[in-house]
Amino acid sequence: MPLFKKPQPSWREDVAAPGTFRSILKYDPNKFKHPSHGWVEAFKSEFGMTDEDFQGKAKRPGGDQPVRLEQPIALAREQIDAFRNMLGGDNVAADDYSRVRYGHGKALEENLDLRKGIARKVPDLVLHPRDKEDVKKIVEYCNQQRIALVTYGAGSGVVLGTRADRGGVALALRTHMNKLISINELNKTCVVQPGMMGPDYEDALQHAPERFGTKLAYTCGHFPQSFEISTVGGWIAALGSGQASSYYGDAYHIVHSQEYVTPAGVIKTNDIPGTATGPRVNDILKGNEGTYGVLVEATMKVFKHMPDNRQRFAFMFPSWEAAVDASRAVAQGEFGMPAVFRISDPEETELGLKLKGFDGGLFGKLLVSRGFQPMRRSLCIGTVEGEKSFAANVKKQIAKIARAHGAMSLTGVATRQWEHGRYSDVHMRDDLLDHGILIDTLETGVTWDNVLHLHRAVREFVKKRPRTFCMTHASHFYPQGTNLYFIFIARPEHEEEFFEFRAGIISKIVENGGSVSHHHGVGRLFAPWIERHLGKEQMAVLRALKRHFDPNDIMNPGGALGLS
Repeated sequence: MPLFKKPQPSWREDVAAPGTFRSILKYDPNKFKHPSHGWVEAFKSEFGMTDEDFQGKAKRPGGDQPVRLEQPIALAREQIDAFRNMLGGDNVAADDYSRVRYGHGKALEENLDLRKGIARKVPDLVLHPRDKEDVKKIVEYCNQQRIALVTYGAGSGVVLGTRADRGGVALALRTHMNKLISINELNKTCVVQPGMMGPDYEDALQHAPERFGTKLAYTCGHFPQSFEISTVGGWIAALGSGQASSYYGDAYHIVHSQEYVTPAGVIKTNDIPGTATGPRVNDILKGNEGTYGVLVEATMKVFKHMPDNRQRFAFMFPSWEAAVDASRAVAQGEFGMPAVFRISDPEETELGLKLKGFDGGLFGKLLVSRGFQPMRRSLCIGTVEGEKSFAANVKKQIAKIARAHGAMSLTGVATRQWEHGRYSDVHMRDDLLDHGILIDTLETGVTWDNVLHLHRAVREFVKKRPRTFCMTHASHFYPQGTNLYFIFIARPEHEEEFFEFRAGIISKIVENGGSVSHHHGVGRLFAPWIERHLGKEQMAVLRALKRHFDPNDIMNPGGALGLS
């Protein structure tokens, strides 16, 4: 037994005090996820840190000071009174804390600013509409008065998509407009308000027999990593993809019809599944990030809840190339798709094995003896859902393809371990930033014939920066391609250098044929690259739509989606 106990990192476990910047910058003031011992050792090795670096005061400010604003409210007294008359005084907030809370998302630069007590752009008022009639009154008045308007759900976006660049008002849809209204069991659809949180939405669907008198229980099919901290409206606004998207589809596919309040009027699209009536306005409105209007109701597809049929699997491939080829064979196999399907590149695989203690010992030796070499091998995890015989067949076909590409089965243990932290890992960012470690993510859509090239080009760029982790995985699959999700971690001396580095990665992605974004949205973060990606003509179409829906440029103005 050692004489001296090894010092433990001084992770914070105090609940963020009400009214502080820290209570805003955290994903959830009451939740914590500390880096494991394996992570600490990895940081020490990569960044040259010592035990002392994880002790005592955090390197960076923690945002513990009470929220105070120096920006005065720019709206006139009669305008403020007009909103109070519309909504009642309790649903109009002008205090400093509300303005900062509903003026910030979870982008890395926002987090770092709030830690220093800096709030650069905030709305003048925060409005809490009770229903879509309130929204209609607000939009009409804002349009008449030329008051900027930004919609706000849960504030978990990471692309500067809800920043009030021109002040005005923020619509907090989560407060009141947060209900599942109805379920149509014949059509397998439901009507939901945009402010409903993911867990509440899923819980209501799974308990549909008790709450709505349905014969069956249902699931939403959309489970992004932000599931616990995001709203249905946010999924639609940013064109999100859940971790089970390969089977259920992206938010784009799950949205059936929508109702919007725009400055040009109310738009309610038809819920007929197939029509030949020209370009679909319903599709045009998906992913508009609040630049065209306010989503007030959405009709969503729902799916039978059959958890007993879920099948888990995991494989180790001899190389990233083999994992990519096998994934393409699965996506193009036409026997059905898995729900979760994820392949990790060699660096992500190696770090994952090390964090779980599987890089050495008997298991590590077994992998090497079977030809799965460190920094070459590639981990695959996944699940299959649906009708029992369907799920069994899909799993069987995946196993057959994996074996044909040299993979070894790991059973479903690795998948269960991943499931354990699938929603909680986001909270680890708080500890990292407390100790000066910056973590960010970029993701891109890519065709099969370009996956390896794009992956190689981006990694070469990232690894030119000393002491930088770059983990990559693909987790959303289509017959024509997949996505690449880059997670990079560094401990820079200066934040500006890190953001310049991140901009360089985005440029490298676009230069090599990737999309600007796959499922995080565009916001203001990726706006500088959007025209380069889409081209002038497509951007001209989006701007023409903006002029129609929002002729006075009041809806989320200031560059979101590359508009205005």
